[in-house]
Amino acid sequence: MRVGILTYHFPPEPAFVPGSLAEELVARGHEVRVLTGFPDYPGGHVYPGWRQRWRHQTHSERLTVRRVPRYAAGDGSARARTASWLSFAGSAALAGRGLLRDVDALYVYGHPAVTFAATGLLRLLGRTPTVLHVQDVWTERDGRAAPDGGWSARLEAASRRLHREAAVVAVGSPSMADLVRAAGADPGRVRVAPNWTDERIFRPTQAGPAVRRLVRRDDRCVVMHAGTIGARQDLETAVRAAAALGDRMDLVLVGSGPQERRVRGLAADLGADNVRFLERRSAVDMPQLYAAADYQLVAQRDLPELRGRVPGKLQAALSCAAPVVASAAGETAELVERARAGLSCPPEDWAALADRFWLAAAIPPAARLDMGRRGRDAYLRDMSMRAGVDRIEALLHEAAERSSNRTKLAHSR
Repeated sequence: MRVGILTYHFPPEPAFVPGSLAEELVARGHEVRVLTGFPDYPGGHVYPGWRQRWRHQTHSERLTVRRVPRYAAGDGSARARTASWLSFAGSAALAGRGLLRDVDALYVYGHPAVTFAATGLLRLLGRTPTVLHVQDVWTERDGRAAPDGGWSARLEAASRRLHREAAVVAVGSPSMADLVRAAGADPGRVRVAPNWTDERIFRPTQAGPAVRRLVRRDDRCVVMHAGTIGARQDLETAVRAAAALGDRMDLVLVGSGPQERRVRGLAADLGADNVRFLERRSAVDMPQLYAAADYQLVAQRDLPELRGRVPGKLQAALSCAAPVVASAAGETAELVERARAGLSCPPEDWAALADRFWLAAAIPPAARLDMGRRGRDAYLRDMSMRAGVDRIEALLHEAAERSSNRTKLAHSR
């Protein structure tokens, strides 16, 4: 097949799903054409050594990558994000018609940032069959999707149109399927296709002495949160839970984000000496950090749009055979419990999370290892890259075949 991929982020950014999908489809004999922007995630500034320009296209074997300019949202504000999304939509419309006009199927990596570009391209490309792989559902009340002035409503309207027009809508979990159906997707076109992680990086390993000294102060239990410190993660709940346990356990927060100052301030106000902060690390460093801790914390606020979302850090932890403490509702907690890969509790309940932290510390090391092994087995069985690419490849064929049948039916009339 000739497969098009539309994605806002692409390697060298940490965008392993569209990146590895492109590589795997090429390895399976398909011709792949990627339309994306210049790398700027997570800082919002174009990577050193890169310069935005209009005609930037690379070829290797059967893979073509066309990068188009977009506004670099360096300050991370809502207005800057919207400017970036709209500028990408304009650039994608100008370049996409030539690059993607004769593809057999188009894969859209469905982050909200690509929504305007995808809806515009589908209008230009006509009947190109599309597989929309939904990664997130942002609603008008979310407050982060776009600034005031009606852009949130426009984003939601564009998302609904995209859900209706896609030949196939792929989602990461059954609970997410309910959300996209509510957003206008035809129930008969919704398929479950879980995300995978970068298995070249996230795999079981041992922590070196320097990493263990960085993460551990003594033999007490260490629960680690690695990733964004933002509103959706609700790490203030985790800090309150850890503060209640004193020296029974350590909570180590690795990363940064818009809520970091607030979370640090709460830890200081509570006198939580067992809460420590480490600066953001490269993805290649994370498996050793995971190995130095006893559990990985996966925390999400109690929002309807998050109940069907499985954050990427869960796949990474499971692939590394790291036990998990999930402070979340919906699919994330159910997955952890179903795999018997750790502990879970309702979100935004510090007392319940403190109870889980206490139990986590009480579980013997051998039982923790068993949790990690069960989690990795579940990952390899249900969420591995091979299984995920198999699903997406089948959905691309399904979308192309559905379009072909529709064309034949129209001609027969």
